Amino acid sequence: MKKKRPKKKKPNLLLDYVKTVKKLNREAELEAGVKPVERVVKSKKTYTRKRKHKGDNEEQ
Repeated sequence: MKKKRPKKKKPNLLLDYVKTVKKLNREAELEAGVKPVERVVKSKKTYTRKRKHKGDNEEQ
């Protein structure tokens, strides 16, 4: 009979990426070590990098 080995937890990079998408912070995405993707689907919810409409006047 084989011995059961404890499962190693993998770092959840997807959750890190989802947090990053919410913040729209590219630097944090690079720190998380995730490939830059424009869309992530998790639990039937899609997170995208759409621009948020904050007010009528845009400041750049």
